[in-house]
Amino acid sequence: MGPTSSPPSEAVALLTGQIGELTHTQLLSDRRGSRAWKVQGPRGAVAVKANNPNGDDARDKAAEMAQEDDHLLRLTAADAIGPDYRVSAGTWEGGRWLAVNWIDGVPLWRALALARGPEGDRPAVRPWLAGIARTWTEHLARMHTAGWAHADVQPTNTLITNDGHAGVIDYALACGPDGPPRLPYRGALTHTTAPEIATAILSTPADAHIQAQPAADIWSLGASLFWCWTGHRPVSYDDTTDRLEKLAAIAKGTTTALRDVRPWPFPEFEDAVTACLAPDPADRPTAKELTAAW
Repeated sequence: MGPTSSPPSEAVALLTGQIGELTHTQLLSDRRGSRAWKVQGPRGAVAVKANNPNGDDARDKAAEMAQEDDHLLRLTAADAIGPDYRVSAGTWEGGRWLAVNWIDGVPLWRALALARGPEGDRPAVRPWLAGIARTWTEHLARMHTAGWAHADVQPTNTLITNDGHAGVIDYALACGPDGPPRLPYRGALTHTTAPEIATAILSTPADAHIQAQPAADIWSLGASLFWCWTGHRPVSYDDTTDRLEKLAAIAKGTTTALRDVRPWPFPEFEDAVTACLAPDPADRPTAKELTAAW
C-alpha cells in the first residue's frame, strides 16, 4: 500500500456486503505503523484500521490490531460496549485490519475550544460540559463493572458528538480479566498516565506487563478534562523533557491546582476533576460515582 492508498481489498470486499458499494474513502491518519480510513457506503460509515507493514513497529501493530479485535469481542460479550461497535476484522496480505462503527464526533480538545476561553463562561456551557463528562464516565462504568480498564483514556480517544455526548474509541491496550496471551501494557499517552502506572513503568523491566486498574482510567479522565478545559496539562514539565523524566514527575502525584489555571469558575466540575486526580487510587471516585456527580 502507498501512503495515500485505499484500505486493504480484503476489508473492502467484506464491508461492501454490509454498507453497500463504497461511495467515499478518506485517509484519516498514517503514522506509527498503522493507517486509518473513514469508509462510507449508502448504508452507513465505518472506520477501518490496518497495520502498515512498511511503517515503524509494523509487526507490533499487526499484533496490536489482533489484540484489539479480541478485546472488542470479549467486551461485547460482557456487555461493556454496544454490540454494534465492532463491525468486522480479518487478515490481509500485509497483516491485520479492523473495522468499527463510525462515530460522528470531534476529539475532546477541539470540542472544548470554546470552553477554554472566557467566552465559555455562559449558562449553556456548564450543562454541556457536565454532559460530556457524564456520558464519558457512563462508558467507563460499563467497562469497569465488567472488570476491564480502558487503559488509554485520553483526548484523542474521546469523540464528542453534536449532541454533547462522549464516544470512546481504541480498545487495543485495554486490560481485562484473564484471556489469551497479550502484548505487555506499558502505559499509553504520557500526559494522561496515572501516577501508579508511571511508577510501575519506572520500576519494572521494559517487557513486563502492567495490569491497569479502573482507578487509573479515572485519573486519566480527570487529566484529559483538566487539559482540554484549561489548556494546561495537570503535571507541569517541559515538552522537550525525556519521557522517563515526565513519568517521574507524574509519579510524585502532585498536580497543578485547577483553580490557578481554570478559564472561568465552575465549582462542581472543578471538584469532580480534582477528585479524579487524587494521587492515591483508593481516594478517587468510581466511574459510577462520577456519573451521578456530574
